[in-house]
Amino acid sequence: MALHGSITTSSTFLAGVGAGITEAVMVVNPMEVVKIRLQAQHHSMADPLDVPKYRNAPHAAYVICKEEGFKTLYRGVSLTAARQATNQGVNFTVYSKIKEYLQAYHNTEVLPSWETSLIGLVSGALGPLSNAPLDTIKTRLQKTTYASNESGLVRIVKIGNQLIKEEGMAALYKGITPRIMRVAPGQAVTFTVYEFMKRVLSGETEIPVVTQTAKKLKD
Repeated sequence: MALHGSITTSSTFLAGVGAGITEAVMVVNPMEVVKIRLQAQHHSMADPLDVPKYRNAPHAAYVICKEEGFKTLYRGVSLTAARQATNQGVNFTVYSKIKEYLQAYHNTEVLPSWETSLIGLVSGALGPLSNAPLDTIKTRLQKTTYASNESGLVRIVKIGNQLIKEEGMAALYKGITPRIMRVAPGQAVTFTVYEFMKRVLSGETEIPVVTQTAKKLKD
């Protein structure tokens, strides 16, 4: 934090990194292990009459913990934490820097919603681009259902080397397009709503529905 109260670029990045690591450990990794197992199960069922091993997400989490241990839900957590950390660090840093530039350019604190959405779209796209290889290796690691005595780092390196050897460097960016198409618009909506609600809560603007209701009650 600078002496005059402005937040430096490095502070913004570190704040995003901290937020990314926290969400990865507390929520994202266990949920992704369950999601990937359900997706892998769906793709592996050739016969539609086959009885699925996992009925739904809660059942999948229960079966995974029962058969493979609770720690399986945290398989690949280091990669997930690295992905979320870089994702949020890049996301918040790019968003705040572009926002500061546009505020200075327009000489105003409040940007129009379309500009906020555009900044969120750009920053949201750069996050996945910065960590696509980590995400690809993480997904391959979490799909495995067998226990291994190898350390996490050894398995990560082995999966990465095998992926490059068999499918080439481009395989590390497999699925990047749909990921950007999912993350970027989501961040555009998130930042737009965030900026709007911040203005509402600070009294700088009012929600139209609330304003109309207040006028009717007054009349």
